[in-house]
Amino acid sequence: MWFLCVVLFLMSGCGYTVYRQSDLPFTEIQIGKIENKTLEPKLQDKLHAALTEEFMKNGIRVSPGADTRLSAVIHTFDMTILSEKEEITIAYMINMRADFSVEDKNGKRELKKIDSPFIVTLTGSEALNTLLATKELAEEEAVRDVAMRVAGALIYK
Repeated sequence: MWFLCVVLFLMSGCGYTVYRQSDLPFTEIQIGKIENKTLEPKLQDKLHAALTEEFMKNGIRVSPGADTRLSAVIHTFDMTILSEKEEITIAYMINMRADFSVEDKNGKRELKKIDSPFIVTLTGSEALNTLLATKELAEEEAVRDVAMRVAGALIYK
């Protein structure tokens, strides 16, 4: 018992907070339309999957009939070259930016310019299929980062 009290005391001093499911602002959410205004194909599907996973990790059910509804518009998805060596690209920075809208019984709330600067290494000397697979994984990481930021902003106001 004494050990548990010490652990809880130390955790409270480190910025950690223990939340119960009853402390959550909502227990289920509906993920509505995600509009992709970029040239990157299927980004909206990846963001939908990442949001679903992130909310479920935090104890929130994703349901089409939920009172709380989240929608998004993806405005930017850029891959910028950070370093190059002998005309072979070594590192890229992926920047994704989206605006989110949340509607519930209390009204509508906007989360503007949620972004994810994400640095990934892709080497141009690798086989094309390896490069494409690495790019795909990097896109998913960037989308997951955005989903984590949105879920955190909604859950832990």
